[in-house]
Amino acid sequence: MISFSSNQRLLYAITLNWNRKEDTLACLSSFLEVRWPAGWEVRVLLVDNGSTDDTVTIVQAHFPQVEVLAHENNLGFARGANSGLRHALKQGADALFLFNNDTLFDPEMGAPLLESFQGKVAAVSPAIFYTDPPTAIWSVGGGRHPWTLEMTGNHGRSQPLPTHPFQTEFLTGCALLFRREALQEIGLFDEQFFMYYEDSDWSLRARQAGWALLVAPGARMWHKEAQSSGGVGSASERYQKGRASLQFFRKHAQRGQWLAIIPFRLASALKSSLQLARRGQSKALRAYWRGLWHGLRDEVHVEGVNCAP
Repeated sequence: MISFSSNQRLLYAITLNWNRKEDTLACLSSFLEVRWPAGWEVRVLLVDNGSTDDTVTIVQAHFPQVEVLAHENNLGFARGANSGLRHALKQGADALFLFNNDTLFDPEMGAPLLESFQGKVAAVSPAIFYTDPPTAIWSVGGGRHPWTLEMTGNHGRSQPLPTHPFQTEFLTGCALLFRREALQEIGLFDEQFFMYYEDSDWSLRARQAGWALLVAPGARMWHKEAQSSGGVGSASERYQKGRASLQFFRKHAQRGQWLAIIPFRLASALKSSLQLARRGQSKALRAYWRGLWHGLRDEVHVEGVNCAP
C-alpha cells in the first residue's frame, strides 16, 4: 500500500487559463473556499497560456496568494498542464490537483477527495456536474471498449451516482487529483496532444501500468463545458477533437483492433457530420474534417512526446 508521509503533505492546485478572465476569477474564488483536512498545506498555481486579456495582472491583484506561471504563447492543454505539474513536483508536492478554470467547487470536497487515496491509486476525480442544470452529471469517469479503445458509459450520465468511491478505466482531465508517485512512474500528459484525448491517453497508460483510477462521489464540482475551445460544436472544438482522436488511435491501436476501430470511427464521423450539417454549422463541419485529415497525416510517436516529469 502506498501512503502519504505524515510530515510532508503538500497539495498543489493547478489551473490553466487562456483569455477567460471572468471564469478564472470565479474558479479561484470558489476553490479558495474549499476546506481541506488538517495536516495539508495547499498552494494554488495559475498557468497562463499567453492570455491577452490582462488575466495575470487581475489575478495577482485579487489573489496575491496564488502563484502564477505565465507563458508567452498558448501551449495547448497538455504542455500547459505539464508545465504546472513539473513546477509542483519540483516544489515537493505529494498530491497535485489539476482542474479546468471554468469550474466551481463544493466547499466540503477536500476530505472525500483526499480520503480516496488508498492503495495503488494513481488519480482521483470528483463527481463533476453541469452548471446548468447543477444536478445533472457531466462526468464520473467511464469504461473502455477493449477493441475500439473508446470510452464507454457516456461519463455515467444516465446512471445513478454511487455513494462510495469506485474504480473506472477513464478519468476526464477536467479535474484530476494525481499522486506524486504515479506521475513519476507513468509520466505526465503526452504533449503531442494539443487539446483533447490527452486524458484518455494518460488514463490508458495508468491502467496499463497497474494503477487504479477512482471517482470520489462525495467530492463534487461543477463544469461549464468546452469553454477553452470556443464552446461545444464550435469550429475550434470540432477541429481539435477530430485531430486528437486520430492521433490517439494511431498511437494505441494494435493490428487486430483496427478491424473494429475503422468502421466505428467512420460511423462516428458520419454521425457527427450529419449533426453539424443539420444545424447549419458548415464552418464547424469543415474544421472537423480538416482535424481528422491532420490527425491522419501528423507524425505520431508511440512512446509519447515530452512526458517525463
